[in-house]
Amino acid sequence: MLRTSRRSRPRGVSRALRGCPLFAGCSATVLARVAAVTVERSLAAGEYLYHEGSRVHGLYVVHSGAVKVHRVNAFGREQVIHVYRSPESFAEESLLAAGGHDACASAIEPSKVLLIRRAEFLSLLRRQPELALGVLRSLHRQLQILVSLLDDLTLKDVKTRFAQWLLQQCPDPASPEPIRIRLPSTKRMLAAELGTASETLSRTVAKFRAQKLLSVQGDTWMLECPRTLARWLHPEAASGPGVASGQP
Repeated sequence: MLRTSRRSRPRGVSRALRGCPLFAGCSATVLARVAAVTVERSLAAGEYLYHEGSRVHGLYVVHSGAVKVHRVNAFGREQVIHVYRSPESFAEESLLAAGGHDACASAIEPSKVLLIRRAEFLSLLRRQPELALGVLRSLHRQLQILVSLLDDLTLKDVKTRFAQWLLQQCPDPASPEPIRIRLPSTKRMLAAELGTASETLSRTVAKFRAQKLLSVQGDTWMLECPRTLARWLHPEAASGPGVASGQP
C-alpha cells in the first residue's frame, strides 16, 4: 500500500510537470489545468505502485527517485522493461486500455510520483490539441524503449548489453581517461534490467575487470577507458591510429 497520497499544490506541480517531455511546449494555462487533476504519491523502496492487470488510475510522472516497470513470468523471473527517473512519465499507453495495466511498476528507491488522474486527463485531451500531441510524442518514446529492449534481448549477448549500459552512464563515452560510474541500484536490479541472471552479470563484470576495462569498489565502478570500449562496441565508427580491436 502507498504510504501517502495527497492532492499536491497546483503551482508546485506545474513547475514539476514543466520539465517532463510529455508536456514540452504546453502553455502555463494547460500545465495549471493538468496540475489541478494531479495527486502526489510517495513510495518506499520496493513498494508497488501498481501490478499487472490492476485498475488504471491515470498516468505518472516521476518527481524524485526511480520506478521500474517490469513483468514477471510464471517461474518468477523478472524482466525490467525500463527504469524511469525524474522527470520521465509512464503508463500513457494504459489510458485507453479496456483492461488493466500490462506490467507492474515499483520503486527501486524511496520515490515520489505525480499521478495525473485518468478521467480528468482524458477530458483535457479532448479540449487541448497541444496536450494530445505531447501524448503522441511520449507514446513514440515508449515504443522506442520497447524496440530497443527487443533488439537488446534478441540480437545482443550479455557482454554487449553490459558494455552498452556502461557507455550510457558516461558523460563522455569518447574519453580516453577513466570515468567513475555509480551503480544506480543493486547488481541484481541491473541484471534484471539487462535481461540476465545475477550470476551471469557477475561473471561478465569479472571478465571486464580481468581485462583492465573496469575496476569496482562497492557501488562505485571505474570505467578505465571509455574510448576503448566504445570502439569495440562500434568498430565501424572507429578511425585513425591507435584504434583498439578485439573483444573485451
